[in-house]
Amino acid sequence: MSLTGDHSSAAPPAVVPEGPRRSRARAIAARVPESAALVVVLAVLIVFFSLKTPYFFNTDNFINILIASAVVGIIACPATMLLIAGQFDLSVGGATALVTAVFATSFVHNRPLIVSILLALGTGIGVGVLNGFLVTVIGINALITTIGTMGVMRAFAFIQTNGEAVGFNGFTTLGVTRPFLNVPWMVWIFLGIVLLTMFVMRATTFGRSLYAIGANPAAARLAGIRTRRVVFLGFVLSGTAVGLTGLLLASQTGQGSGNAATGLEFSAITAVVLGGASLAGGRGSIVGTILGVLVISVVNNGIVLLNIESFWQDVVRGLLLIVAVAIDQLRLRLTSE
Repeated sequence: MSLTGDHSSAAPPAVVPEGPRRSRARAIAARVPESAALVVVLAVLIVFFSLKTPYFFNTDNFINILIASAVVGIIACPATMLLIAGQFDLSVGGATALVTAVFATSFVHNRPLIVSILLALGTGIGVGVLNGFLVTVIGINALITTIGTMGVMRAFAFIQTNGEAVGFNGFTTLGVTRPFLNVPWMVWIFLGIVLLTMFVMRATTFGRSLYAIGANPAAARLAGIRTRRVVFLGFVLSGTAVGLTGLLLASQTGQGSGNAATGLEFSAITAVVLGGASLAGGRGSIVGTILGVLVISVVNNGIVLLNIESFWQDVVRGLLLIVAVAIDQLRLRLTSE
């Protein structure tokens, strides 16, 4: 030890190795919640459209945004469950069209309202059962299965209506009636579905099983989780949401049509991935999905109010999906390195 005050022989200050530093940066990046970024994006969009058009920032328009969000959001809730488990359901648009067609043709033939409702719900659930059977029992890839059933169900919708929209009167309660705070029933139903789904994902064995299956299917089976049964139930829930959404659309528009719900599957999967669910499974949240739904609805609403051609909605949705998938792949790369 030197007594002259010369510290030249002292140890240099510790330097954090580059490897651990990068690992720490990756860990921090991986923990940043997608919901935080989506809240910022949503706020920026609201400010932007509020400045661009005087018709955006008012109560009636916000209710319109919630109505549009309800249609996509009810479908997106079980879609989140399936994607967390590493599964897809792209049949929802065609199946929803079939539900509207079944309800309309039944109702116009003077069947009791309750019978027509049950037929419509049964149709949606039946599609979910079919998809679940093909995926979990037959063993067909979910993406291929639901692309196939998507086309088949929409074709059946056109067959059911003879290629024409079938109008009806006397069923506006779900889609038009506004019981509280000038908000339609469909928005309240949407809120109820969101709360129920959040509870299921956070507080039930079924919800935890979906995460486990998506993270590692083999490990989930070894842990005693009946993976096929859980995935099958996920498809049934998706079909139930399809039945409910079809009824809401039929009530709102007063018709059933093979053209109903065109692009619904695209909007739903965009919202789910935008909300942070991983295409690889094992990650996602209902809160993130709903924020994704709201972002899409605000963009669509703003485009309409700015009198921009409607096809730009598809452009924006496509770009949002690409960005969301790119972010998902980046996160996977950061967490795997």
